[in-house]
Amino acid sequence: MTDTTVPASPRDAAPKPAPKPTPAPAEAHHEHGHDEHGHDAPPFEPWALARIAAAAIGAALVWFRVYEPFPHVSVVGVATLVFAGWPIFREALENLLARRMTMELSMSIAIVAAVGIAEFFTALVVTLFVLVAEELEHLTVARGRTAIRELVEFVPREARVRRDGRTVVLPVEEIVPGDLVLISPGEKAPVDGAVVSGHSYVDQSRITGESMPAEKQEGAFVYAGSINQMGMLEIRVERVGRDTTFGRIVEAVEQAEKTRAPVQRLADRMAGYLVYFAFAAATITYLLTQDIRDTISVVIVAGACGIAAGTPLAILGGIGRSANLGSIIKGGVHLESLGRVDTVILDKTGTLTFGEPAVQTATPFGDADETTLLSLAASAELHSEHPLGRAVVAEAQRRGLAVEEPDRFAYTMGKGIEADIRGRRVLVGNRRLMAEAGIETPPRAADHLGSDILVAADGVFLGEIQVADTVRPEAHAAMRALADMGVRTLLLSGDTAPVAQAIARQLEIAEVGADMLPEDKLARVRELVAARRVVAMVGDGVNDAPALSAANVGVAMGSGTDIAKESADVVLIGNDLFKLVETLRIARKTRRVIWQNFAGTIGVDILGVLLAAFGYLNPLLAAFIHVGSELAFLLNSARLLPLDSADAKRARALAVPAADEAART
Repeated sequence: MTDTTVPASPRDAAPKPAPKPTPAPAEAHHEHGHDEHGHDAPPFEPWALARIAAAAIGAALVWFRVYEPFPHVSVVGVATLVFAGWPIFREALENLLARRMTMELSMSIAIVAAVGIAEFFTALVVTLFVLVAEELEHLTVARGRTAIRELVEFVPREARVRRDGRTVVLPVEEIVPGDLVLISPGEKAPVDGAVVSGHSYVDQSRITGESMPAEKQEGAFVYAGSINQMGMLEIRVERVGRDTTFGRIVEAVEQAEKTRAPVQRLADRMAGYLVYFAFAAATITYLLTQDIRDTISVVIVAGACGIAAGTPLAILGGIGRSANLGSIIKGGVHLESLGRVDTVILDKTGTLTFGEPAVQTATPFGDADETTLLSLAASAELHSEHPLGRAVVAEAQRRGLAVEEPDRFAYTMGKGIEADIRGRRVLVGNRRLMAEAGIETPPRAADHLGSDILVAADGVFLGEIQVADTVRPEAHAAMRALADMGVRTLLLSGDTAPVAQAIARQLEIAEVGADMLPEDKLARVRELVAARRVVAMVGDGVNDAPALSAANVGVAMGSGTDIAKESADVVLIGNDLFKLVETLRIARKTRRVIWQNFAGTIGVDILGVLLAAFGYLNPLLAAFIHVGSELAFLLNSARLLPLDSADAKRARALAVPAADEAART
C-alpha cells in the first residue's frame, strides 16, 4: 500500500518566534536599571546609526567652527545634541522620575554641565562615545539572544505522522504520545521516542555531546533535535515539545535570562553605589578645586555598565555553554552555586556504574573452553527473566556465539536452571544447585565482588561466569579531574561495604559510606552543608531524591528516574561523568569572569576618579576610559558565550583518553 502525504498549511509550518524574556523587576531605587532602558534592543537600528553619524558630524563641525553666529552658544552643537542625545536624555528623565540612579543619568548631567561651560565639542564627543557603547553592548547581548533563538528554531515545527494507513504532515503541537512519526535521512527528529522500525545512525551531539553518530534500531531511543543520517526511521512518540530532552535544554537557557542569581542582584546594587560614589567624588572635587572641567571628568569617568550588563551576560553564556555539553542547569542561582562547589557526593549504582549487570569474566575449568561455557549458559538462560541471566545472553550475542533454543527448561527458585541442549543436560546456577547434583566446584575466590554463575554439563563442571555492575569508563578520569580541581569526593552507596570499598579503591575515592538508606544519605548531606561545605550531590534513583534536594546543588544523571531529575538542579543528558567535570569548570570560569568584572570596574573607577579629581584627565579622555572599560568587561563576559561546538569538542577530546585509560585498567 502506498502512503499518501497530506501537507500542512503554511501557517502551521511557520516557526514560532522565541518568547521574549520577561524583565526582572527593579530591586531598589539605586539599581542600575539595565532591564528598564532598552538594552535589549537590536543593535545598529537605522535611527541609532543616524544619531551616531549626526554626533560624529556635529562634533567635526563644532571643532572647525562651521556656522557659529553666537560667541558662547553653538547652534550646530545644540541642534546635534537634541537629536543625537535624545535617547540618553529620555532615559535619564525616566530614571530621575523613578528615583533610579543610573549611568545614563550621570552622563546626561555631565553632558549638560559641559554645555553649561560652552564645551560643546566635549559634550558631543561624550554623546558619541555613549551612543557607540550602547550599540556595541546591544550587539554583545544579542549574541546571547541569538543562541536562544537558534535553540528554539532547531527542532522542526512539523512532522510526518502515520495515522489510519496514511502519512499526514502535522504541526508538532498536534502530535500526542503514542503516535508514529517518520524521519527520513537528513531530517531532524521533531519529538522524543523509541524506534519501532528501521535502522540508521543519528547525530545527537547537540543533545548529548557525543562525537560519533549513534546507531539506532528497534527499541533504541531517539532525542528530538537528532539528525538522521542514513536510513528511514519510524519512532513511537514518548515526549513532545517542552517535555522533550531538547525542550528542557531550551527551557533551562530561557530561564537563565529570567531568573536573577544573587551575584546579579549584587551587581545591580554595586552599579548604583558606584554612581553615588561618582557624584560624591564630583561634589568634593568641585568644593576643593572649583574646577568645573575636573568635576565633569569625575562624573564621566566612573562607569558601572560593565558589571550591570556583563553579569547577566556571563550567566547566560555559562548556562548556554553547559547546554552545548548536554548539561541542563535550571537557572543562574544554580550556576553560581556550582561555581562554589568544594564537595561532590556520588551514588554508586547508575552514577559511577551503569546500573546494569554485565559479564566481567568467563573462566572455563578443565578441558572446557570459554566459547562452549558461554554458549551453553546463554542457551539455558534464553527464557530467563533474571537480570543475571539476561546479562549472560547479551554477552553471548555480543560475541556472536550460538544461542540455541533449549529442548527442556526448568527453573528452581534460589538455585538456578536445568535445561536440555543438543542432548546434553546443562545446569546453570549457584553452588547449592551444583552440590545437590553431586558436582564438585572450586571454592569462591575471596576477591570476587559480583555474582558467580556456575555451569555444568552432563555432570561435569565446565566453569564459572562472573557478573557484576560495570564502572563507567570515564569515571576514574573524572574523579581524578575533580581531585585536581581541589574538590573533595565521597561515595555513598546502599550496597555492601566490600562492594562500595572496592569501587572506591578503583576510582581513588577516599571517603566511603556503605549500607546507606536514603535517610542516611540525606543526613550526611545535611551534615556537610551545616559544616559550611558547598555540596553537589550526584545520583539517579528515587532513593537519591531527598539528598539531591538537600544539597546546595543536586545533579541527576539523564538515565535516572523522573523524580531524581525533577529534584535535581542540574541534569547530565548523556550520563557522562566528565560532563560534570566540564560543567563545574564552566561554572567556576563564569564566577571568575564576574568577579574579574567587579574588581576591574571598581579599580578603574577609583583610579579614574582620583586622576580626574587631580586634573590629569580631561572630559574627552574620561569618556574614552569610561566607554573603553565598559566594553572590555562586556567582552570579557562574552567570552563565555558558546561558539559553534567548541565546548562539546573539548569535552569529547577529554572523554576519549578517559575511556582509553579505563580500558587499559
